[in-house]
This record gives sequence, C-alpha cells and structure tokens, in this order.
Amino acid sequence: MDNYDNFFMGVSDLEKAREYYGNILGLQLKFDFSTKGMIAFNVGGEEAAIILKDKNKFHDIKPTIWFVVENVKEEYNRLKGKGVVFLSKPFDIMTGMAVEFEDPFGNRLGITDYTKK
Repeated sequence: MDNYDNFFMGVSDLEKAREYYGNILGLQLKFDFSTKGMIAFNVGGEEAAIILKDKNKFHDIKPTIWFVVENVKEEYNRLKGKGVVFLSKPFDIMTGMAVEFEDPFGNRLGITDYTKK
C-alpha cells in the first residue's frame, strides 16, 4: 500500500451534503459527478479526498478507505492468496482499476491504481 487514495462515505441527499461539506465545513469541491451519484471534497492540500456517494444509487455503501497500489490486479492476486475475500473482481474506474474488500472486523477497504493516468 503506497498511500491513502480516498475516503468514501454514504449520504442520503447529495445537495444537503454539498451544502454541509462545502459551506458549513468549508471544504473545497474537488469534483462533481452528481449525475453518477458522487461528489468529492479536498481536505487542505492533500490529494486524498472525501468522496460522498448517494445511498440511493449505492445501496451497500459503507465508510470505505482506499489505498493506492502500483497494480491492482497483482495486489488483488497477492492478497487473495493470503485469504482476503474481495467483494468483486477488480473493476475499471476513470483513472485505472479498483477493488474492495472487508477486513475481519467488517471495515471496508479498497485498493486502486492509476494505470490509466
């Protein structure tokens, strides 16, 4: 795991979340993919963002931490060999590949790479 990538949280109303995170907390909007059910906010100068996902589109959303790895497919195979149970097979995202899993305590984690960048 090279670094944090993003922190995902579910919200029931993206517009109320935009108001709260942007105007109340004063975070800078990083991107607005609200048509896809997501908006993201920067925290200071960090690359990692808080990405809010609409619970109406992402029914199984749980607070999730993603980590950057060099190659998702290789890390997926390595972790799978160590007994990690993934929620899906690796999937394409705009910047590369990603996949999620849960630790033995029910916390959701994910790995992503930037192979398309």
